[in-house]
Amino acid sequence: MKKMLFLAAALSSLLFAQSETETCKKCHPQIVDEFEGSMHRNATYYNDPIHKGAWDLHPLKEKGDYSCKECHAPLAKNEEEIKDGVTCASCHTIKDVEEHAAKNKNVFGKNPKTFYSAEAGREKEKVIYKQESSWFGMNKTTVGSPYHDIDYTNEKFYNGQMCMGCHSHRQNGEQLMVCETGKEGAQNKEENCITCHMPKVQGTATTIRHSQTHAYHGFAGSHKNPEMLSKYVDLEFNKNSSGFDVIINNKAPHNLMLHPMRVVELRVNVTSDGKVTPLKPLSFVRAIGNENGPSMPWLANQVVTDTMIKANEKKSVPYTDALKKGDKVEVQLGYYLVTPKAAEKLNIQEKKELQKFNVLKQKSFIVE
Repeated sequence: MKKMLFLAAALSSLLFAQSETETCKKCHPQIVDEFEGSMHRNATYYNDPIHKGAWDLHPLKEKGDYSCKECHAPLAKNEEEIKDGVTCASCHTIKDVEEHAAKNKNVFGKNPKTFYSAEAGREKEKVIYKQESSWFGMNKTTVGSPYHDIDYTNEKFYNGQMCMGCHSHRQNGEQLMVCETGKEGAQNKEENCITCHMPKVQGTATTIRHSQTHAYHGFAGSHKNPEMLSKYVDLEFNKNSSGFDVIINNKAPHNLMLHPMRVVELRVNVTSDGKVTPLKPLSFVRAIGNENGPSMPWLANQVVTDTMIKANEKKSVPYTDALKKGDKVEVQLGYYLVTPKAAEKLNIQEKKELQKFNVLKQKSFIVE
């Protein structure tokens, strides 16, 4: 018994002496490698230039009130911990989510060593670390993780509701909804935020108990691995008497892009008799601002324009360009993380990688 208590104390000291990810990597190396490059891990002004640009302009910066910390570094108690952004414990200790008009709030479990997780077939299990002996003590085995207990009973980790503390909606001081995901994507176990943005990939979840796959912890999104999400968008083509239509089918339960600085762009090239003709690009955006036009989120009191492709929308875009049999129509749907005007306001013009066109989906069609 004394040995067990000593081991627990030693492991507890180790957990606080090392960075959290270093400790987690001992049992979850592949997951931690994915997580280290994710936008959750790099969520604060230390690692995200767009967030830093906005924070540098925010009136709360002078007061030292980093209220963004509630989601961008939830468990941070000081400036050094803010650098870690969203940590493993930030998500895996969420017990519940309180719903509020302006923004939701995460409710964390009282025991920081109890981690919530999800695994099919174990929905009723709670795994407490212990050592078990058999054959009069000659055969000893351990159950669970020596670093934390695991609670598989939290249904919010199966239907995606645990994401709704930070990713549901955000209202500013003007009572304007700056961004909103909605609840539709966090209602069932089959398809939700987690199954889309954390799809199953090859590799064991832990070295303690091997599995064939694990939930991807790089968090597919506009910053990282958007190709993982391309299956939720489809492009279709329809030739008609006046030209042709390109149909964009957004299968996601939320707008194609949620961040107010993102811009979606449709690009179409027509190849006829060996000549390539680029057609005029078309943009889709939800811009917020005030009577002076688009503005930073905390200054906005209205939606200036909203052409963004909506949840489950099938948008038909008409073109009047004549086509003939054998012509090739190449379609690209992509996005910009931040517009050139916004980049200038945020003073990140030199960050060219943030202003490049990112392809989300592309298809080619031959006219019959």
